[in-house]
Amino acid sequence: MTKAGITMVRAGTPAPVARLPRRRGIELALIVVAVFLSVYGYCDVGLAKNGTVPPGAAGYGAGLGVLALLAHLAVRLRAPYADPLLLPIGVLLNGLGLVLIYRLDLETPDDRAAPTQLVWSTLGVALFIVVVFLLRDHRVLQRYSYVCVAAALVLLTLPIFFPAVNGARIWIRIAGFSIQPGEFAKVLLAVFFAAYLAANRNALAYTGRRIWRFTRMQLPTGRVLGPIVAVWLVSVGVLVLERDLGTSLLFFGLFVVLLYVATGRTGWIAVGLLLAALGAVAVGWLEPHVHGRVEDWLHPIASIEAGEGPNQLAQSLFAFAAGGILGTGLGLGHSVLIGFAAKSDFILATAGEELGLAGLAAIFILYALLVERGYRAGLAVRDPFGRLLAVGLASIVALQVFVIAGGVTGLIPLTGMAMPFLAQGGSSVVTNWAIVALLIRVSDSARGQYDGQVAP
Repeated sequence: MTKAGITMVRAGTPAPVARLPRRRGIELALIVVAVFLSVYGYCDVGLAKNGTVPPGAAGYGAGLGVLALLAHLAVRLRAPYADPLLLPIGVLLNGLGLVLIYRLDLETPDDRAAPTQLVWSTLGVALFIVVVFLLRDHRVLQRYSYVCVAAALVLLTLPIFFPAVNGARIWIRIAGFSIQPGEFAKVLLAVFFAAYLAANRNALAYTGRRIWRFTRMQLPTGRVLGPIVAVWLVSVGVLVLERDLGTSLLFFGLFVVLLYVATGRTGWIAVGLLLAALGAVAVGWLEPHVHGRVEDWLHPIASIEAGEGPNQLAQSLFAFAAGGILGTGLGLGHSVLIGFAAKSDFILATAGEELGLAGLAAIFILYALLVERGYRAGLAVRDPFGRLLAVGLASIVALQVFVIAGGVTGLIPLTGMAMPFLAQGGSSVVTNWAIVALLIRVSDSARGQYDGQVAP
C-alpha cells in the first residue's frame, strides 16, 4: 500500500529480486557488424586489385559468419552474463587479419597464407567453444596449476631439439606443419602465476625484510618467492637459449604485473623496469642476433646509406609514412616490399599504409577495449585467482601489442612476435581465441554473481 508517497511493504512479503540483463542481443548485433566489416574489406581488396568482387567473397563471409554464430551460441548457452564486447572484438580482429593476409597473398601467388590462416582460425574458434562449454567455473583451473607449469616448461623446451628458423629456435616442424609452443605456454604460465600468487599473496605482501632501512618495500622470504622466481628464471632462460627474446620480455612483464596486482606494492613495478632495462642492455651487447636488431633500430637507414638497399624496419617506416592520415586504400599499398615477414611480424605496416593513421588508431582502440574489458572482469570478480587470471590474460595481449607495435614503428628494437589475431600464425590465433574464451568465462562469473540478489 502507499501512504504519503511512501511505498509500504507488508510484513512477510519477500523483497524484490534484481534480474540483470544478459545483453546477448547486443553481442549478436556487434558480431553482425564485425562480419560485415570483414567481408566489406575482403571485397574492397578485390575491387582495388582486379576491379571485381573476389569470387570467394560469399564463401568467406559465410564461413566467418558461421564461426562467429557458433561462438555466439556457445556464449549464449553457457556464459549468459559474459561481457558482450569480447567476442565481437575477437571476430573483427580475426576477420581483419584474414583480409590483410589475403591482400598480401595477391602479391605473392606462390605463397598463399590466407587459406591456412582460415583453417587455424576455425580451430581457434573450435577451441573457444570447447573452453566455454566444458569449463563451467574458472576456479577449476586453480587445482591444476602445477600441471600447467610442467606442461609449459615442456612446451618451451621442445624447440631446442629442432633447427633454428630466421635465427630463433621457437618452432616445431613435423610433416610440413609448424607449431610455436611458446604461444600455448604463455597461457599455461598465466594460470600458474595466478594460482600461486593468489594462494600466497598475503605472505608476499606482508612478510620478509625491508630492502632499505628508510623504505616501506619488503622483499618476501625465499620460501614464498623462491618457487615462482625459479619457474620464471627457467622459462626465460630457455627462451634466451632459443633466442626468442620477445616472448622472454612478455613472460617477464607478465610476472611483474601479476606480482604487483597480488601484493599491491608499486615497488615491484620499479624493480621490474630496472631489471628489464639491465637485461635488455646485457643481451643487446652480448647476443649477436639481438645486437644486430638494436643496430637496425638505432640506424634504420644505415643500409640505404651503405648502398645495400632498405632493410625491413626502413621499409616498414616508409609504409607508415606513405599511409598518411587516411591511407592509400586496401590493396593499393606496397608493404609487400618488406619481404618474408610482411604477413607476420610486419603486418601492422600494411594496416598503417593502406588504412592510414585513422585505421591504425581504430585497430589500437579495439585492442585497448579488449584489454580494458579483461581488466574490468578481473576487478569485478570476487575470488583472487579469477582476478589475477583475468588481469594476466589481458596483460598478455597488452604487452604483445606494445612490443610488436613498438618494434615495427621504431619505438623499440624488433622482437619477432605475432600481432594478436592479425598476423599470420596458427599457434598465435588459436591461443588468442583461448584467451578470449577464458576472459568470457571470468566475466560471466563476475557479473553472474550479482544476478538474483535482493534489490536495495
